[in-house]
Amino acid sequence: MSTTASSESSHATLSPGLVWLMAIACGATAANLYYNQPLLGDIGRELNASGGMLGLVPTLTQVGYAAGMLLIVPLGDSLERRRVIVTMSVLVSLALVGAALAPSLPWLIVASFLVGATAVVPQLLIPFAAHLAPAAQRGRVVGTVMSGLLIGILLSRTAAGFVGTHLGWRSIFWIASGVMLLFAGVLRFSLPSQPPVAAMSYPQLMRSMVHLTRTEPALRIYAVLGGLTFGAFSVFWSTLALYLQSLPEHYGPQTAGLFGVVGVVGALIAPLVGRYTDSHGGKRINVFSIGVLLLSFVLMWPLGQWLWGIALGVVLLDLGAQGNHIANQTRVHSMIPEARSRLNTVYMVTYFAGGAAGSWLGTTAWTRWGWTGVCAAGAALCVAGLLVLAMDRKPQASPEQASSEA
Repeated sequence: MSTTASSESSHATLSPGLVWLMAIACGATAANLYYNQPLLGDIGRELNASGGMLGLVPTLTQVGYAAGMLLIVPLGDSLERRRVIVTMSVLVSLALVGAALAPSLPWLIVASFLVGATAVVPQLLIPFAAHLAPAAQRGRVVGTVMSGLLIGILLSRTAAGFVGTHLGWRSIFWIASGVMLLFAGVLRFSLPSQPPVAAMSYPQLMRSMVHLTRTEPALRIYAVLGGLTFGAFSVFWSTLALYLQSLPEHYGPQTAGLFGVVGVVGALIAPLVGRYTDSHGGKRINVFSIGVLLLSFVLMWPLGQWLWGIALGVVLLDLGAQGNHIANQTRVHSMIPEARSRLNTVYMVTYFAGGAAGSWLGTTAWTRWGWTGVCAAGAALCVAGLLVLAMDRKPQASPEQASSEA
């Protein structure tokens, strides 16, 4: 009863300005995970690294993010969430300084892991927004906050490519460190206090996630679908800079980064997907999204020798990956209100574990089989996602139904 009353009273504090502030903060923080991808060629030349070892930089960033979500994000249910958000904003700023100072590849790999582990602010802000939002608008609010996150992810490559070309690859990490310190202050004085919703010790939080995973089959399905599709997404983005550099024109990091702008077209559908998911259940949006993702790899295999072909593929790639992700997250946040951070942790740990596996798979496929291997690896993960949907015979409830049942 008290949780419901608290939730209802909090809706008044969720102004459109606050929603967009959370969206921008999510984008700025998530961008830290991807600055290294379009700069891999420049990093490799300066630090004398190539191939599989260089691929550990984006891979360990995502492994770190998965570790941070597993070990830190659940605290959002048992501690005052605003304090956790501000603390992590400061810590990611310090980790970015470590990346900027890296004198060798092993140092950069460790710093990249720490950047990933501390850049979990979006996964605290999204449950924060879902908690403040009325049930009938939850999909729309989550979709808006996610659109900021997704645009930040995509534009991070553009920013890194531009800054790396003109100021060197280390500069983007210095700039990002300052941005995170700024957001730490803004969020401290803009976010309302959000008391803990679960009085649990840390070991109890960890055990409860195992229980949730075991007892919520829908959560398992959403998590696996998210991991497979983000893995396919990462197969492409972790190898794009290397592929563009191998073309006869030897395109640099700025060109690789510009494809992030193209991908914004796909990210802009996030609020629309959230609005659709508010009122519709079923698997249609998942099947459609994963099908579009598969189509992107099918088209990029023969058309990837031209920049316009890659651009077409990027639009479809982001449209498919983000459509599936938003639909999944909206449903996950509607399942058990008092366990939103832990549900989000289970989903997002699987999601980014899939992304880390995709980065490794992409760089391995590139090293052994080139562009054909990259496209085949991405397509295979999409096919696996469609098979998971085909094997799941249980109809999916809409978020509204799930919320009323909870």
